[in-house]
Amino acid sequence: MRLKSIKLSGFKSFVDSTRIPFPTNLSAIVGPNGCGKSNTIDAVRWVMGESSAKHLRGESKTDVIFNGSNSRKPVSQCNVELVFDNSDHTLRGEFAAYNEVSIRRRVTRDGDSSYFLNGTKCRRKDVTDLFLGTGLGPRSYSIIEQGMISRLIESKPEELRVYIEEAAGISRYKERRRETENRMRRTHENLERLTDIREELDRQLQHLHRQAQSAEKYKKLKQEERTTKAQLSALRWQRLNNEVSEHELAISELETKYESFVTQQRHIDTEMEVVREQHHEASEAFNQVQERFYQLGNEIARFEQTIAHRQEQSAQLLQDIQDAERVLHEASIESQSDNELVEEKRETLEFLEPEIEAAAEKSEQLTEQLTELEEKQAQWQTRWDAFNQNAQGPKRQAEVAQSRIQHLERVLDQYHRRQETLHQERQQIEANPESEVLTQLIEESEMLDDKAEQVQAQLEELTQRQHQYRELVEQKRSELEQAKNQLQQKSARHSTVKALIKASMAEESEGVQNWLSSHQLREAKRLAQDLQVEAGWEQAVEMVLGGSLQAIQVDNIAELPDALARFKDGELALIDRGNSGAATADTLLTKVTSSTDLSGWLGSVYLAENLQQALDKRATLKAGESLITPEGIWLGANWLRMRSGEDSQNGLLSLQQELETLEELVDELEVAEEDLSVDLDAVQLQLKTIENEREQRQAEFQQLSREQAEVKAQLSGKRVQAEELKARKARLDQDIEELEAQMLEEREALAMTREELQQSLDSMEDDVEEREALLAAREQSRIAIDEQRDLVRQARDAQHQLQLKQQQLQSEVNSFQTSLERAKNQKNRAAERVEKLKAQLQQKDDPDDDIQLELEAKLEQRVELEGQLGEKRIVVETADAKMRDMEQSRHSLDQQAMTVRSELEQSRMAAQAVMTRRTTLQEQLQEQQYDLATVLETLPEEANEADWEAALERLAAQVQRLGPINLAAIEEYQTQSERKRYLDEQDQDLQRALEVLENAIRKIDKETRTRFKETFDKINAGLKELFPKVFGGGHAYLEMTSEDLLDTGVAIMARPPGKKNSTIHLLSGGEKALTAIALVFSIFRLNPAPFCMLDEVDAPLDDANVGRYAKLVEAMSEHVQFIYITHNKGAMEMAHQLMGVTMNEPGVSRLVSVNVEEAAELAAM
Repeated sequence: MRLKSIKLSGFKSFVDSTRIPFPTNLSAIVGPNGCGKSNTIDAVRWVMGESSAKHLRGESKTDVIFNGSNSRKPVSQCNVELVFDNSDHTLRGEFAAYNEVSIRRRVTRDGDSSYFLNGTKCRRKDVTDLFLGTGLGPRSYSIIEQGMISRLIESKPEELRVYIEEAAGISRYKERRRETENRMRRTHENLERLTDIREELDRQLQHLHRQAQSAEKYKKLKQEERTTKAQLSALRWQRLNNEVSEHELAISELETKYESFVTQQRHIDTEMEVVREQHHEASEAFNQVQERFYQLGNEIARFEQTIAHRQEQSAQLLQDIQDAERVLHEASIESQSDNELVEEKRETLEFLEPEIEAAAEKSEQLTEQLTELEEKQAQWQTRWDAFNQNAQGPKRQAEVAQSRIQHLERVLDQYHRRQETLHQERQQIEANPESEVLTQLIEESEMLDDKAEQVQAQLEELTQRQHQYRELVEQKRSELEQAKNQLQQKSARHSTVKALIKASMAEESEGVQNWLSSHQLREAKRLAQDLQVEAGWEQAVEMVLGGSLQAIQVDNIAELPDALARFKDGELALIDRGNSGAATADTLLTKVTSSTDLSGWLGSVYLAENLQQALDKRATLKAGESLITPEGIWLGANWLRMRSGEDSQNGLLSLQQELETLEELVDELEVAEEDLSVDLDAVQLQLKTIENEREQRQAEFQQLSREQAEVKAQLSGKRVQAEELKARKARLDQDIEELEAQMLEEREALAMTREELQQSLDSMEDDVEEREALLAAREQSRIAIDEQRDLVRQARDAQHQLQLKQQQLQSEVNSFQTSLERAKNQKNRAAERVEKLKAQLQQKDDPDDDIQLELEAKLEQRVELEGQLGEKRIVVETADAKMRDMEQSRHSLDQQAMTVRSELEQSRMAAQAVMTRRTTLQEQLQEQQYDLATVLETLPEEANEADWEAALERLAAQVQRLGPINLAAIEEYQTQSERKRYLDEQDQDLQRALEVLENAIRKIDKETRTRFKETFDKINAGLKELFPKVFGGGHAYLEMTSEDLLDTGVAIMARPPGKKNSTIHLLSGGEKALTAIALVFSIFRLNPAPFCMLDEVDAPLDDANVGRYAKLVEAMSEHVQFIYITHNKGAMEMAHQLMGVTMNEPGVSRLVSVNVEEAAELAAM
């Protein structure tokens, strides 16, 4: 893999879009100082995930954006894209299949940073993960700056050790060790905190245990009290139930008695109905007889009247005739007398008319005088009313003032009492200690808030760490699973190869195996197990040796003649151990290393690179000589042997070689699996520790939250109370102020009202004399009016008498005239009547005898009916008497029934009251979740209310003696006990975790020592190799300052050509730089990255040293792509591609193509 190009836009001085291609393995970037050359290296480091502004030569992460110049405005964002050629598939994972991979990073002025892989937005972690195992990274050895060389030069032994550790990859072990130590420290801290918590919890549990016991006893007593109350209620219900039964029995008796009275009433009503019917019948019979009696009487009366009428008519006619004649005579006399009276009355009327006129004139004069007096009286009344109205004002004012004074005095008295009450309440509020409690609660709340904030921050940190460690656990578990799968695959292959080898070596017959066993040769090493063949020639050796590879190595075949004589069955191959002599060049023997002499088999077999070369050399072969190719094609002067297919691939030596490789790989995988397992255990343990700590923090946070809620609730309540008290105090102050103002106003009003009262009283005294004068005037006026009224009345009476007399005389005249007219008419009618009556009298005859006979018959019938009527009257009177007796009895029964009914209603009301009380008790039992029947069943027979009430009082006294009870202590005790058990388990887990962490540290230390020693030796070997190349001779090596591989420092000992051995600090500047370069390249060669960037590392070197430095870089460029920044012409000449960076426009970098001469001139600017 190699870096193909860099695309920059808006990055530092590269404001315009710029593409820097790298087509070769040696590319140099040149340019004058300050033109922006190093920005290209910063761009690569930035895209690879560098987040530190200091390592990018800035102060903030937005400093990488072009910030403007004299002629350019700042830009809002910058982009850098790295394009990699991945045709060799160096990158792993999902991007392994891509021949070209681009990585782009963009940042804006808002601080928004984005990464893109092949145009797809990704995370920074995805970018760093992409380069894992490649040696690339923002701070890896693939980017070597002059500062790194300087730091190496000036490094102390302890600081130089850090570079060795980084090269060895120990940093992750140190990080793991540091994390493990931190875990141990935190675990110790957790243990200490846990111990403190457990001790405090023990004390709390002891206190809570006592409280819980009291609470349990309280609950037991309260339960017993509830049961006793229920039983007492049941006893009361039972008593009330008995009372209800008694009332029901009494009600039943009263109802029976009442029904008895009702029955008697109904019986009397029935009898009265019968008597009433008899009375009705008797009355009807009496009425019928009476009606006939009356009819008969009417008939008799009619007959008698008819007879009498006829007699009366005759007598009347005679009388009428006499009367009419008398009337006629009297009318004549009366007419004469009336005429005389009329004349007298008319004369009297003539005399009365002047008197009446005089009386009228006098009455009119007196009336006018009365009117004048009444007008004077009206004027006086007006003056009097005005006076009264004027005099009434001061009086009303005095009365109003008096009432107002009384009212104001009462109001002032009320205000005084109200003022005293307000002052007392204000003093109580000022003396209230709630303000101190509120201050304490505020301080406690603030303390809890701070503590909760700290715990929440710790909780958030632990949560974040928990997520990180969970991801790490999943990652480690995945890596472990992959390692296990890989180990399983390799182990399976190892077992297969081992089985194939064993099968190949165990093809002897049973006789051979028995012979080998009997001579202790069954476990002897075979020839194939003793061979080490150069890679690539395994098939050739197998072709030549063939079945001899299974030959059993013995010390000396000559010592086994007797044993060989006893060999009877099968095929046996033995070979003597012994070193082979010098191998002839270009023979197969040179490709084999063995403790057995194989020159007889392999010493005459010559090597050929391929079949064609072997065929060409075949003519040169001597007798017994042959040729063989790496593919196992074996040919002699006139023969050829070869093998193809699986047989060529599964030869014994190939399998043996694969077995050795697999054994090493399996060992490595087992170590890796063990490391991963330990890592996973450690991470899981740390995760559990974090989770435990998080649970503790969570519980602590919840407890703090509860305490906060309680304190805030109390604080809120106290604040409300304080606000209410403050508001109340303000209202009191306002009320007192308003009250004092009102009292002042009322006092002023009282003084003014008293003044008004005095003025009104003074005015009332002034009105007394005027009142008396007016009253005297009124009295005189009244007397005069009364006298005048009497005179008017007398005049009017006289006038009226005269008028009455006149009217009477006129009426008498009129009456006499009417009488005269009526008398005249009466005389005429009387004369006519006399004549008529005389005529009628002559027509009347005597009564008939038939009417007299009928009358006598009717009289006889009436006598008979009178007897019947008397009998019927007796029957009716008897029925009336009987009905009166029955009604009296009915009334007596009604009175008795009403009395019984009243008693019945009272009994029912009493029963209803008892039933209501009984129902109330039953409902109370149901509310208390007690079943009445069950409670009654549990009651002993001798139970009574008095004993149960006494028992209830005893229980109440026992509860009272317990004092304040914390009912939450039971649940809290259980909760804290559970927490104590949980904390005990955590303590055990933390103790076990400490053991695991200590074991992990021991293993990390062991691995660190091993890796550090191996890396130190490799780097030391590389330094010994590279130092003479850059110095043209001399010697350099690394030296440990102590024997402890965990803490030892590292010193560089160098001896340039012609000088004595010394530390690097005693060398010249150029020698220091060359030595540091040799050391850096030694470190770089341990894990070479696909490309390496060098930033003016040759600056301290002279031309000769630059030449050697350039040769070293050129030699290494065969495998590694180098991109370097230089000012040195010799380094420029080494480059296969030169690129120049200029800043013709101030503050803006541009890329130009240059040759070596131009580059030298450009660099010298």
